[in-house]
Amino acid sequence: MPSCPFLLDPPRFPPGPPGLPLLGNIFSIESKNPHIYLTKLADVYGNVFCIRLGRHKTVFVSGWKMVKEALVTQAENFVDRPYSPMVTRIYSGNSAGLFFSNGKVWRRQRRFAMATLRCFGMAKGSMEENIWEESQYLLEEMEKKEGEAFDAVPLLNKAVSNIICQIVFGKRFDYSDPDFQSMLKDLTDMAYLEGSIWALLYDAFPALMKHLPGPHNGIFSSARSLTASIRKEIQRHKLDLDPSNPRDYIDKFLIEERHNRKTDTGFSEENLVLCCLDLFLAGSETTAKTLQWGLIFLIRNPHIQEKVKAEIDRVIGPSRRPTMADKPSMPFTNAVIHEIQRMGNIVPLNGLRTAARGLMLGGYFIPKGTTVMPNLTSVLFDKHEWETPDTFNPEHFLDDERNFRRREAFLPFSAGKRACLGEGLAKMELFLFFIGLCQRFHFSTLDGAELSTEGITGATRSPHPFQIFAKSRLEAATAK
Repeated sequence: MPSCPFLLDPPRFPPGPPGLPLLGNIFSIESKNPHIYLTKLADVYGNVFCIRLGRHKTVFVSGWKMVKEALVTQAENFVDRPYSPMVTRIYSGNSAGLFFSNGKVWRRQRRFAMATLRCFGMAKGSMEENIWEESQYLLEEMEKKEGEAFDAVPLLNKAVSNIICQIVFGKRFDYSDPDFQSMLKDLTDMAYLEGSIWALLYDAFPALMKHLPGPHNGIFSSARSLTASIRKEIQRHKLDLDPSNPRDYIDKFLIEERHNRKTDTGFSEENLVLCCLDLFLAGSETTAKTLQWGLIFLIRNPHIQEKVKAEIDRVIGPSRRPTMADKPSMPFTNAVIHEIQRMGNIVPLNGLRTAARGLMLGGYFIPKGTTVMPNLTSVLFDKHEWETPDTFNPEHFLDDERNFRRREAFLPFSAGKRACLGEGLAKMELFLFFIGLCQRFHFSTLDGAELSTEGITGATRSPHPFQIFAKSRLEAATAK
């Protein structure tokens, strides 16, 4: 991570815990749950504080009001990403994809990606159809378990990833495809390591870490493997590209590249690889993890699972295909999905930002170029915003008349100019997949087993391994 441009803190710079010479606070951070350690620091030092990783200073912003101030009110001042040795090694040269690019390249590529998602992902009816069809493959695979305990995580990963694959690559993969399975493993490994203590160590001490063995090297090997797979898909697209009939994101990008070769807006083949990597990562990890947490919270709260199924039966019935038009009529199910997102806390921190100019935040001076990290965990569990922040409680999203209510402090997709560009698609996937699962099955786990809500934290937060039973609701009804 880059340093604040001052070796000595300027006047009114945010406070923070004392650190070791040269090392800073790097070994104070709890490696398993860094977001919890950082959230607790706000109780001591306030909602704007600084920690040091090596010689580099990072300002953390906590709590709904202060995160909103940084990401929404002062959005223009916190748009760009800071320099990262790890990211530079993965995203070689000036090509920086969608997530880590800045300036004109980022603005142009974000607009292009959003337009393409609308074209291929959000066109009325077509994506609903694709998600429903994919959910049928998922449900069929679960039915094959025939009442045996199984790990649902691989199936959920494959189903969700196939949606973004259809948008980016123009095709879905069979669940048994070895190349698809390899890509998903690389994706999972990369997502974990990018948010681990090893990534912090690499950015704090790059000259040392790049020569040392250790888990951090898995970040780069997984990235190489994934980009090699994406390059194969791009070459396949080039063989039969029809400029008058683009099939997916890759086709649209290749066509756009022909018209923008002499511009510096990121339309190069190398950047296409990295944009696909970002879309694949963001479009697979977060939604799949949310559904995994969804099964855990349904099993841990059987009374809530029963109420969800009752609402599905009342509004949709046991066999009709759900559509997004059903959502307004299902406030309780919608509330449950939102509470799963809140408690699942899929992205515990956020992407790093850099201050575009010297400014005041929470009464402290943030010099130009300072690295800033908004802490989304502190927002989703803000005790000033949530009635029972540490309890799974769908009532957070229901008003006194049992209608669904929006909450300002609900920020699983971040906020401001860098908010998740696939938010609309993710919401559609979550609703339709979740309804499909609950419409078809009753979920439980092994007798005596208690599913953990602790999680494994990387760039995203994953459940610990767990086994479930998926019992057909139709069989259960027939048995009665």
